[in-house]
Amino acid sequence: MARIAGVDLNPQKRLWIGLTAIYGIGQARARAICEQAKVEETKKIKDLTEDEVTHLRATIEEQGGVEGDLRKETQMNVRRLIDIQCYRGMRHRRNLPVRGQRTHTNARTRKGPRRGAVANKKKTALKK
Repeated sequence: MARIAGVDLNPQKRLWIGLTAIYGIGQARARAICEQAKVEETKKIKDLTEDEVTHLRATIEEQGGVEGDLRKETQMNVRRLIDIQCYRGMRHRRNLPVRGQRTHTNARTRKGPRRGAVANKKKTALKK
């Protein structure tokens, strides 16, 4: 099993698809990495030699911006927005949509499950 950038890649998948399991690598970047490392992208991960895995690791390290470093950078960007109390930071703090989406209806993924109205109706029904 190949372990690249701290992630165990699924040995059954093709290389360019398997690389997308690494945070920060999408399909286009995965193909570019394969091309730069001179490894056939359609090869299964279980069929890779140690030398090819080493080339892939080196290429990914050279490009940078994957897994832990990228997650930390993203988290620091959000933290900065919250600290300077800008509009986007306040939306992050309140766990609401950040990019201008409507919240009157929809936005349930960000806001969470509905609450309140049903519980009040039950209480008033019980009092009668």
